[in-house]
Amino acid sequence: MPCSWLILIVSLPTRNSAGRMRVWRALKALGCGVLRDGVYLLPYRNEFRQMLQVQAEDVIAGGGSAHVLALDSENQDQQQVFENLFDRSADYAKLVGDMQQTPDMNLQTEDLSKLQKQLYRLRKEFEAIALKDFFPGSAREQAAAVLEDLGHAVNERLTPDEPHAVQQRIRRLQHKDHQGRTWATRQRPWIDRLASAWLIHRFIDPKARFIWLTEPDDCPAEALGFDFDGAVFTHAGAKVTFEVLLASFGLTKDAALNHIGTLVHYLDVGGIPVLEAAGLETLISGMRQCWTGDDELLAEAEKIFDAFYLAFSGNNA
Repeated sequence: MPCSWLILIVSLPTRNSAGRMRVWRALKALGCGVLRDGVYLLPYRNEFRQMLQVQAEDVIAGGGSAHVLALDSENQDQQQVFENLFDRSADYAKLVGDMQQTPDMNLQTEDLSKLQKQLYRLRKEFEAIALKDFFPGSAREQAAAVLEDLGHAVNERLTPDEPHAVQQRIRRLQHKDHQGRTWATRQRPWIDRLASAWLIHRFIDPKARFIWLTEPDDCPAEALGFDFDGAVFTHAGAKVTFEVLLASFGLTKDAALNHIGTLVHYLDVGGIPVLEAAGLETLISGMRQCWTGDDELLAEAEKIFDAFYLAFSGNNA
């Protein structure tokens, strides 16, 4: 089905700077895409048409000209160009960064009211972005998951002795119960499996032994499976396996691991773009061609993730 669009074409006299600014602010608040100066775009909705008509009448009353047009785009390339004008990934990325900076577990008791206000502000910011996210995708899901986890953490600080209506989706586990284990995942690992194996080896179970499965059904009963359907650790909600492991073993306070998590998330399922993603993808792709054995591939990939971790930790003196 072709997507219908609304186009507002406006022209105001240069002397009417106040009217120009008023209309610009109103269109920005609506979340309009800008095709060019004076040409604005919105998905076709009856309420949007009414709102654009109000702005058109305001422009005409101010001595300008305005037209509201409807367009059916059957060209897929044009459709994609139009949808890209409403990409809110950068807004979600900034919000996720703000949420990850919230010191949810480090504030003193007297600061809990401040923490509650921060959570409220972040929720309102998310709602404001989502309201203008007309083509939602994995970036919104990712931001929503981070916000939900932060909400759980804040509520546990505010009311530690009270049961909560919404339970944590991921159960907290103890490192001591997961030492010297056999971990299993699908063979020829890609980004999430490689990063998860590195995380297990470096931060969860230093003596871990890995086996690479031809089929998930081949997973031994005693092994801890990860990143396949039915595994002990796999995707949960908007989280990829690496992020599930972070949450399961209480590693989410490590900013460098969180940064790697956003990289893995983007390369595995999409979502918020990350600056270093293209470089990491190229490295892993080349390494998969160089090393056909999965143990050798993991050993080399661990060096890459070690380097990323040091760089993101600021330990690059």
